[in-house]
Amino acid sequence: MSTLEIKDLQVSVTTDDGPKEILKGVTLTISSGETHAIMGPNGSGKSTLAYSIAGHPKYQITGGSVTLDGEDILEMSVDERARAGLFLAMQYPVEVPGVSVANFLRTAKTAIDGEAPKLRTWVKDVNGAMERMSLDASFSQRSVNEGFSGGEKKRHEIAQLDLLDPNVAILDETDSGLDIDALKVVSDGVNRFRERENKAVLLITHYTRILRYIQPDHVHVFVDGRVAESGGPALAEELEANGYEKYVLAPR
Repeated sequence: MSTLEIKDLQVSVTTDDGPKEILKGVTLTISSGETHAIMGPNGSGKSTLAYSIAGHPKYQITGGSVTLDGEDILEMSVDERARAGLFLAMQYPVEVPGVSVANFLRTAKTAIDGEAPKLRTWVKDVNGAMERMSLDASFSQRSVNEGFSGGEKKRHEIAQLDLLDPNVAILDETDSGLDIDALKVVSDGVNRFRERENKAVLLITHYTRILRYIQPDHVHVFVDGRVAESGGPALAEELEANGYEKYVLAPR
């Protein structure tokens, strides 16, 4: 069993006018077998939460804690967090010219496992992951994200999720820019991961459309750097019907 525990997390970024507080005390517990969806308007701090957990240097932790199975991940380097079992699918995956998808994936797997996967088995595993994400086998010879469509980038990230097999997957607006066919392929990939033993998912999204394919156990409304309300799947339907206005306008 794995548990990602976020307690009173406070995060700032540096601006021309000085430090700006983005997260103002976020508390969440995400355990194995659970899928948590975070929904909220633009600028509410959803992506900041994802990148802060993953260790992006832009974000300064000013208070609170984040632990994975009781270990303080805020004291870990980015690669140590990955080896501990964290995975981040980014809203805007970066291009890595000159590095093939195949080499990237094998290097990442080697770094996480501490040893290189056996080549024959690995090639089979990669081809299987590509096929499941509706990506041609030749895709693995292309440079990482260079010239990829939005759908290819997101499907590639879920192929990474499949192969790297973390304990906790943080998916930052994985549905952004996807057409309906790509959305189904990506959602199926996430659902296959969820079906594995002792896996947890933190899914960040603006819209309920992906939640029609990936059923959350818990839904959290994020407003102004805080969790404004938590509930079950019905809360997502309420947000679809009524929007975020009552939370945005509520006194804080």
